[in-house]
Amino acid sequence: MVRFALLGAAALHATVALGALTAQSLPARDEDLRLVKTSEDDAGTWMTEEQKFERLISKGIHFADITNTMELETLRADRVAAAVAKRATFPSGAGHQSEASPLIARLSQSNLQTWTNAMADFYNRYYRGSYAATSARWMYDTVRSAASANAAITVKQFAHSYNQPSVIAAIPGTSGEVVVVSAHYDSIGTSTSGRARGRMIMLRGVVVILEALRVLAEAKFKPANTLEFHFYSGEEGGLQGSRGVMQSYVRSGVKVLAVMNQDLTSLDETSSDDRLLSNNVIAVYTDYVDAGLTSYMQKLVPVYTQLKLATDRCGYACSDHGSARDAGYPAAYVCDEVMSDSSPYIHSASDAVSTLSFPHMLQHAKGSLGEWVMQTSNKPYS
Repeated sequence: MVRFALLGAAALHATVALGALTAQSLPARDEDLRLVKTSEDDAGTWMTEEQKFERLISKGIHFADITNTMELETLRADRVAAAVAKRATFPSGAGHQSEASPLIARLSQSNLQTWTNAMADFYNRYYRGSYAATSARWMYDTVRSAASANAAITVKQFAHSYNQPSVIAAIPGTSGEVVVVSAHYDSIGTSTSGRARGRMIMLRGVVVILEALRVLAEAKFKPANTLEFHFYSGEEGGLQGSRGVMQSYVRSGVKVLAVMNQDLTSLDETSSDDRLLSNNVIAVYTDYVDAGLTSYMQKLVPVYTQLKLATDRCGYACSDHGSARDAGYPAAYVCDEVMSDSSPYIHSASDAVSTLSFPHMLQHAKGSLGEWVMQTSNKPYS
């Protein structure tokens, strides 16, 4: 999702007013209009895709498009309240380090670079653009390749109302319960049809979880809890891919123990010395997440990485963990920076591979893989 730091509340409320049709006044048959929300209490406003870009995306305002996931929206308040009441508990510290360490040693920085360059070759990966289907096919084929060393791993596409399916890979466990790690692969630039190589998209966890999947596949890793890798589409259009998947999981009664979402996972290497020093972190976000899971992830950062821990808040619908929370699943969100240090290159013409720090990205991969091994090796809560 587009992230511009420190938007004032006054600017947000002024833009949210929008002057568009109300949710109640729009004929349901008008498929060109979308119902979007900019806060939990927002009843929603109908607008076109171009209006979404002009009024929200270009101004850095986070939003959820609930048009095709009204069932999830209807259940949201009750599901979130039930999750809070349940108070899922997580381990007090790191475990299974003897199992995680040799897997972490197999992570390859060169693989992170190779996949990043491949994603940068797309003109854009906008979920309703002319490259949507091509980028989806690349994502599916690449996930299958990463998982190919283990025939037990399943890879499937999850269809949406637009022509860019999400991709889900699953390493089967024995418990009947699921741990999800997620990232999104769609992108958007300075317009819905503009060039968007997408530094902030390429590295929204996609290459990190791809590399972790490759390592676990080659090691024939056998988790107790099924480990699913979700590569979402449509995030830039209002978390549409993740909302569709989470709504389906609620319908089907999937028992999800934890959802760990990755977004930006590479330090901006062209930053000033002061910014490089302050932003050489793993940032764990603390709003619209599960407090127990988030606290647990904070404890693991110094165990598996050489980066400092930072915390911050990013608001409603800032990334795909928001969809998991709406479904009542314990969710956490990790990225490479706090809001005040957000890269100036987000969705700009300077958004290029040359701005990236791959050693920083490798640290994210190490921390993530260590966390996931721990989460799937035993039931996280009772």
